Amino acid sequence: MLLQWKQPDHMGTLREYRAILETNPIIAAVKNLRAAEKAAASPVGVAFILGGDILTLPNMMDMLRQGGKKIFLHIDLVEGIGRDAAGVRFLSRVWHADGMISTRTSLLRTAAEEGLCTVQRMFLLDSASLASGIALVSEARPDMVELMPGLLDKAISQFSCESRRPVIAGGMITEKREAMRALAAGALAVSTSQEALWNL
Repeated sequence: MLLQWKQPDHMGTLREYRAILETNPIIAAVKNLRAAEKAAASPVGVAFILGGDILTLPNMMDMLRQGGKKIFLHIDLVEGIGRDAAGVRFLSRVWHADGMISTRTSLLRTAAEEGLCTVQRMFLLDSASLASGIALVSEARPDMVELMPGLLDKAISQFSCESRRPVIAGGMITEKREAMRALAAGALAVSTSQEALWNL
């Protein structure tokens, strides 16, 4: 007899993740097993997996789960998994990801249908990309938005206000003062691969 997959309570899950990030707004961005091990032992509550492949990813996820972390997978960066709806469903139903990160709206729609928390990753190059990003988020409605690079305080503030979506500042944040500036500008959290910041 086949077990039927049951979709999780999306809104309840999203509230839980927001509460975790409000308590500890630093997200560990990990790309390999060594970084996953360090993140698992750190006080962060959420980890973004930004690399790995079908051979290493299960071990990375196991380490992070043993450390009590919520795991978001960046499907665009995982090797060996199709960047399509079937790949999203596999990561949700077989590997039990907590959330999905992507630059691709169509993948995030599938992730949302699976009950996963969704993070739209955006790269801001100029005022035009800021405006088009706000318009895209208003239409696509991801749960959260990760803005890259995370050093753009003014853009974080404007995006947060106009999109009415929680913003995560990511990329190029290597110092505590940079993380604090992003949070002060209105970011819900900061994602960083700088291990020293995971222990803030």
